[in-house]
Amino acid sequence: MAKYVDGFVIPVPKKNVQAYRRMAQKAGKVWIEFGALEFRECAIDDAKADKMVPFGRAAKAKPSETVFFSWIVYKSRADRQRIMKKVMKDKRIMAMMNPDGMPFDPRRMVYGGFKVMVDL
Repeated sequence: MAKYVDGFVIPVPKKNVQAYRRMAQKAGKVWIEFGALEFRECAIDDAKADKMVPFGRAAKAKPSETVFFSWIVYKSRADRQRIMKKVMKDKRIMAMMNPDGMPFDPRRMVYGGFKVMVDL
């Protein structure tokens, strides 16, 4: 069965990185509890991209922000749909969903669901 991935690119104010990390750790535990195979949150470390578009520019990150590249892996798209229904009803997640209390601007998050085409 082919895996399915939700991918995110999120500019986070540098002053909020630790708060974002704590929030992501809590959220990740919920996703894994409900059946996600992997939950990854990665802060940009090398933003140089000769002759390519760097993540920071693509995310329209300000100098005061850092970029996170994140993903969640599921067994399948159907499994992702089942897990997302549970996650979005979970009280721990709902408590983090207030846009005014988030350590980033959720309107600037880039998101998509992806079919895995190569899995080595």
